[in-house]
Amino acid sequence: MYQCPYYVNMPMYNSSLWDEFPNQHLPYNKQPCTGIPIILKDYGPEPFVINIEEATKQNNNFRIALWTGCHLQLTLMSINVGEDIGLEIHPNLDQFVRIEEGQGLVKMGDRKDRLDFQRKVSDDYAFIIPAGKWHNLINTGNKPLKLYSIYAPPQHPFGTVHETKKDAEEHHGH
Repeated sequence: MYQCPYYVNMPMYNSSLWDEFPNQHLPYNKQPCTGIPIILKDYGPEPFVINIEEATKQNNNFRIALWTGCHLQLTLMSINVGEDIGLEIHPNLDQFVRIEEGQGLVKMGDRKDRLDFQRKVSDDYAFIIPAGKWHNLINTGNKPLKLYSIYAPPQHPFGTVHETKKDAEEHHGH
């Protein structure tokens, strides 16, 4: 059995397909054990497989959409030391966040001036933000906070790339 499954856009239900599609013919994957970077772009709405930990750690953009469909979106984020996502609310969508690297402080509440839910998070932690909750995530560590976020339904336009927090704020008109 192959030990480094970094395949993208490959069916996972039939192992005989591995022989039909050798590694060198897959342009959108991290080549097995070679260190060649994953191409980070929006792959939606086609079927998609990726090593999410590797992609998340590789990302240096504040935010990039990795997959956008009609009902769900996957984004990667890298929050610089001392920065935060920014206080926000999503009235009509739920959000799942998983931290792959770094540490931070999650704040949530029913009012923007009353964030009474606070938890420390770090590698391998996940949290859910229900629709209608004010929230923020602050990087409290000494290296970039690397995470992926799933929105249902999508929050950002297909192909979104915000290289910096300032880019994101300008896009949202803050």
